[in-house]
Amino acid sequence: MTDTNQKTDKTSAGIYLLPNLFTTASLFCGFYAILSAIDKHFFLAAILIFIAMIFDGCDGRVARLTNTCSDFGVQYDSLADLVSFGVAPAILLYQWTLYLIANEPLVPSKFGWLAAFVYCACAALRLARFNTNVEVTDKAYFVGLPSPSAGGLIAGFVLFSEHFGFMPKNLSLLSAFLLIICGFLMICNLPYFSGKSLKINSKLPFVYAVIPAIVLGIVFLKPALMLFLLFSAYVIHAPILYLWRKFSRRSS
Repeated sequence: MTDTNQKTDKTSAGIYLLPNLFTTASLFCGFYAILSAIDKHFFLAAILIFIAMIFDGCDGRVARLTNTCSDFGVQYDSLADLVSFGVAPAILLYQWTLYLIANEPLVPSKFGWLAAFVYCACAALRLARFNTNVEVTDKAYFVGLPSPSAGGLIAGFVLFSEHFGFMPKNLSLLSAFLLIICGFLMICNLPYFSGKSLKINSKLPFVYAVIPAIVLGIVFLKPALMLFLLFSAYVIHAPILYLWRKFSRRSS
């Protein structure tokens, strides 16, 4: 084998360090969120899931900006997403309230962990479908609810409930159905706006520069409430648009 071939093999076998550092950080936050949930530090676990979302959003952007996209990065990102936005939210909600379903009358005692498993399995299926269709789907939309958004809704729900003093034992059944609904939305075919069609390096009217400041200001005004509302709005916007279009066609 020539030196040129050896260099080519080493290059193809290597990985791009910069984007994968962000993916590893996201994976670490998801792993730490699981440990925090097991130790009953629910507020911290929810915050860590949101931090994992920030790192997850950075790795793809960094890879595209630095021209370091790779198949390895796509696969690694999905595995990290499964931990941070599939397993971690399920464990968080189970440790927070779902285990209390065993004490509910007329409800199967294992319904809590079943709901957590359904959510986790749907996240895995959604990520597997995304990987197989990554080259053929419209970049402007996700097919099904993205797993980070589903995890964000679960984490936001816990933050919201903890901040306003809601008792976990009163929310066990609601939490179980929330997990199941999020799981179904992840594997459905509803189109969710991805934001990838927005060019961050393109010119926009000057007035648009104030929009990020307004959004950040609103979020920091009441973080627990606003994060929950923002992710709730994103999760339900696709079903609402689907129903609106369906009824519009019938009436026309």
